[in-house]
Amino acid sequence: MKFRQLGNTGEKLSAIGLGCMGLNFAYGDSVDQNSSRYLLERSIELGINFWDTADMYASGANESLIAKALVPNRDKVFIATKFGFRHRNGGGGPSSDPNTYIDASPAYVKEAVEKSLQRLKIETIDLYYAHRIDPAIPVEETVGAMADLVKEGKVRYLGLSEASAESLKRASAVHPIAALQSEYSVLSRDVEGEILDTCRALKISLVPYSPLSRGLVTATIADPSKLQDNDFRKSLPRFSRENWENNQKLISGFAQLAASIDATPAQLAIAWVLSQGEDIIPIPGTKKVKYLEQNVQAADLELSPALLQKLDTLVKAYPIQGERYTQRSMEMLNK
Repeated sequence: MKFRQLGNTGEKLSAIGLGCMGLNFAYGDSVDQNSSRYLLERSIELGINFWDTADMYASGANESLIAKALVPNRDKVFIATKFGFRHRNGGGGPSSDPNTYIDASPAYVKEAVEKSLQRLKIETIDLYYAHRIDPAIPVEETVGAMADLVKEGKVRYLGLSEASAESLKRASAVHPIAALQSEYSVLSRDVEGEILDTCRALKISLVPYSPLSRGLVTATIADPSKLQDNDFRKSLPRFSRENWENNQKLISGFAQLAASIDATPAQLAIAWVLSQGEDIIPIPGTKKVKYLEQNVQAADLELSPALLQKLDTLVKAYPIQGERYTQRSMEMLNK
């Protein structure tokens, strides 16, 4: 495994991290706890030292699930978690759920971190993100409360998720921000330009989630309508019937390019993200050890300028159709 530095922290993280959300949240039936623990421990054996979770995933159960493998391997894992999404009736639906809302108030920062520490069964969180920017709270107040957690030894480094360039600048004036976590893939490039430029000016690492476009580019989904009812992708525009014909052409072309270099589509997608800069650390997720083992090999995949040009040509020929989230979830993004 190759390693990359997290911002200005000096921390060396595996070039490919592990997004843990899908183990028991959002993508249909979860795997059992024993299988999850084996996958997490296998990731360590493969050289991954960076895991990502959040308190909203399965209403905290994702953090509790991870704890079973994290505690006995605490010195081998750099753990990141997030706070900010709340649910009015105590449930834990996705951001598209009308009962889900953002709370990044200083009071909730202090409450949320204690619950995450208890579920993870650790004394200190390595990287703590505000999951979204709260439109009702100045980002300076949120980050100020998060900075207090650093002083108290409950958190080591701070991050933001889906933040604008302006929010990054304002936040960094209060306390150093080590990472910005945002969706970024060959199909989702919203961060390119001002946001990524700001990250680089401020020495903030970009941690892309969904580098596989929620499985879209893996060429493993033949018919989105046959996804399980509790798979939230069924509600996403990119997986809708009206957009599928165009997007399927893009996926097919992507798979052909991957095959031309003897790689899986997933490996090509991860390698593309890695090729965009040494300050980028993607966190693909999976429930299957087979895919985990394939994904880590992307760290050694070198993409030629000619192949990168072919990728750009393909994406321009069949521009992705459909937003990456539902309208309500898109409205929660900081712009």
